[in-house]
Amino acid sequence: MTTDQHANPVREEPLTFPDTRTPSHAERARTLVSLERTGTLSTLNDEGFPHGSYVTFALYGPDPVFLVSTLATHTQHLKKDARASLMVNEVRAEDPLANGRVTLVGPCEPVSDPAVREAFLGVHPQANYYVDFKDFSFYRLRAESLRYIGGYGRMSWVDIEGWRGAEADPLASHVDDIVTHMNDDHADALVLYAQKFTRATTAEDVVMTGIDRYGFEMSVAVKGGRRPARVAFDQEIATPMEARKALVALVKRARET
Repeated sequence: MTTDQHANPVREEPLTFPDTRTPSHAERARTLVSLERTGTLSTLNDEGFPHGSYVTFALYGPDPVFLVSTLATHTQHLKKDARASLMVNEVRAEDPLANGRVTLVGPCEPVSDPAVREAFLGVHPQANYYVDFKDFSFYRLRAESLRYIGGYGRMSWVDIEGWRGAEADPLASHVDDIVTHMNDDHADALVLYAQKFTRATTAEDVVMTGIDRYGFEMSVAVKGGRRPARVAFDQEIATPMEARKALVALVKRARET
């Protein structure tokens, strides 16, 4: 089941219009994991209890890969039982539960593909120092199920084929810069977006909270607190320059409306 809101006794009409294009949970999960470099690898100890280890990882296609030592407890566990999970989480919002996290579950087994080595060292070049030590080797976790939580009210078990076919958002590494720029220098435009392209027609206090290839998200002050709203671009974008052009075009259209 996919949901983007918690059950609420007060069923308020969403500020976002229906059919506004938004990333799938598979795309959101893939983007989150692609941005992170560390996570918690859980393995099963001899008594069958989960044992969590802080690890570095890289993505090899859709699969997390690890460079581990035979001396590590998690490696000893994996040699006896390949079942494992990796939890990857953001560290962004002040409220920890407002951050996104992804848990991938599946067998984690040795892999000797040279491309895995290249993928890992491309993300963790400092590992060049010990990658050829005899007690180190690569493991790959092949996810068979995946749980995505994007903060409060956004969660689902992601279809595993959807995960494997998803691509990280091309704007992901530029989000903070774009959001900061819009909030610092174009607050008036954000109010205009909310008034013209969402149901918040009387909005006066709006901040951008995220942007992606399909559109952007805002937090709008309304009676009773702040609520999320989303506006879609006319077409998919891929670069900060394209984002700028799309945002300017929306301002022009809002003023003409």
